[in-house]
Amino acid sequence: MLDKLLNQFLAVAEAGTISGAATALFVTQPTLTFNMRKLEETLGVQLLTRSSRGISLTRYGETLYENARLMRRLYDNTLSSIENQRAKAEQGLSIGSGYSWWTLFIKDMMVDYGRAFPNAPIHVHLGNQLRCMDQLLSGDISLFVAHEIEGLNRRTGTHFIALARVGQSYFVRAGHPLLDAPRSIAEIEAYPAVTSSPPESRHQRFFEDWSRTGAVNSVFDQTKFAFASNSLAACLDYVGETDAVLGHTEVMASEFTRRGLREVTVTEPTRQSMIGIYTLTERSDEPRVTQLIERLRAAAAAILPPPSR
Repeated sequence: MLDKLLNQFLAVAEAGTISGAATALFVTQPTLTFNMRKLEETLGVQLLTRSSRGISLTRYGETLYENARLMRRLYDNTLSSIENQRAKAEQGLSIGSGYSWWTLFIKDMMVDYGRAFPNAPIHVHLGNQLRCMDQLLSGDISLFVAHEIEGLNRRTGTHFIALARVGQSYFVRAGHPLLDAPRSIAEIEAYPAVTSSPPESRHQRFFEDWSRTGAVNSVFDQTKFAFASNSLAACLDYVGETDAVLGHTEVMASEFTRRGLREVTVTEPTRQSMIGIYTLTERSDEPRVTQLIERLRAAAAAILPPPSR
């Protein structure tokens, strides 16, 4: 009630007349006159001096006017701050991605998102699919883009949305012996291997019991790679200075060429993998998550081959 009376008092003080304030507030003059008298009774002092020329403020009225203006400004600023916080909570996002997908299409998508929602915080966590899965299950991110995880335990409660199917390629330094002629996979694998997705034993819990043999055990074989780093830049540096081979998705060929590496010509089909979005099943229908998935789908479709290829 006091907020209402103070707002009406400010209108009267700024209009200089009861009639002008009543028009601005869409109330009747008798109602506004009654409320001003009620405010004076509540405070126990006279605030307004009424005359044929309009309204003037008493000494008490001047004090109330200055402080009420400050209170209104603080109130408006508080509402603005709350609205900004609400917008950040509703429009902010936190996602995970492999470095390749960040480079190819997510980076530009995030820049566009930031322009559309300049007050919304954007958090992007880069890492391989198992590290991103750890962050998803911990609640640090709402979704991530990565290779499909074969043998993933169904109890993780995640949902996979396919974006594209891509093949494996092999990259070496300029002048590498493998570049002399087309090579078989066996010839390529005779050279030291490099990976930007080093295995972490704690992530074995993500796999079904039946899958912890064969291919999955191979993933966690620490002796399989001569050099491993979760920094793709470090992997590129190492390959550029040695005879090691980096196995990586084929869609990064132009980017790696720009960085000085060369793609080995392979004489046989290479392994195909599905790229997609992982979300928690219970969150996959949330409006914010759904909107982000659609943005990712559109951005990926402009760059990557379709999943049905």
